[in-house]
Amino acid sequence: MPLDVETKDCTALSDGELTEMADLVTDGPAGFGIGLLSKQAEEWVLITQVREAGKLLGFSFCTLERIGGTPCLLWGLASVRRNAKRDKVLEALTADQFRRAVLAFPDEDVLVGTRFIDPGAFAAFSGLEEVCPRPGHKPSGEERAWSRRLAKRFGAEGRIDDRAFVVTGDGAVTGVFDFSATTPETVAADVASFFAPLDATRHDALIAFGWGMAEDLASRYGS
Repeated sequence: MPLDVETKDCTALSDGELTEMADLVTDGPAGFGIGLLSKQAEEWVLITQVREAGKLLGFSFCTLERIGGTPCLLWGLASVRRNAKRDKVLEALTADQFRRAVLAFPDEDVLVGTRFIDPGAFAAFSGLEEVCPRPGHKPSGEERAWSRRLAKRFGAEGRIDDRAFVVTGDGAVTGVFDFSATTPETVAADVASFFAPLDATRHDALIAFGWGMAEDLASRYGS
C-alpha cells in the first residue's frame, strides 16, 4: 500500500492531528508529550506527515531558512513509528522536505541540521555530504562554528561541546529527531560512540548536520 505524504504550515495543524502525533510517540525514548508537540507547532513553520491507509506512521517539524546567508533545512521534533516500514517512512518524510529545499533554494547547497539521540537516526542524512560528526574526521573551525550556530538556533546556546557536538540538556525534554534503526546491531560502532557521552536523564542530544549539494538535490528531488 502506498505511503501518503503531506507537508503543510504548522498553523494548519488540528487538535486531532496533534493527538495523533502524541499517540504515535507515547512511551517512546524521547519522552515527547502533547504539550511539547503543541509548543513545536508554534515554533516551527512546516510539518510533514506520512500516512498509510490514513494511519500516521511518521512526522517531522521543519523550517527552511537562512543562517548567516546560508540556506538551511532544519529539522525539529520528529518521530517515526517503530515498525517494519520505518525506513520507507523515513525516506518519504525526508524526500518531501528535500524537494521543498530545492524549490526554496534553487542552485544552492543546503545545510541540513538537527539533533539526534540514537545513532540509527543518521540514516536521515543518507545522500548528504560532509556530515558532521563522522568517524575519523576532526571537525574544522568552521564546522565547530556551525555546531554552535545550530545549538543557538535550537535554544541551547552555551551548552554545546563544539568538539564532540554534544548538547548538555537542562533536564527538559527537547525536540529531537527520534528514529532508531530496524537492526541496531548493524550501526557502526564508531558512529554509536558519538552517543556514549549522552546523559538521557538530562536529555542531552547530539547536534548533527550535513550538506545537500545543489546539483544532487536538483537531480534527485527537482521537478
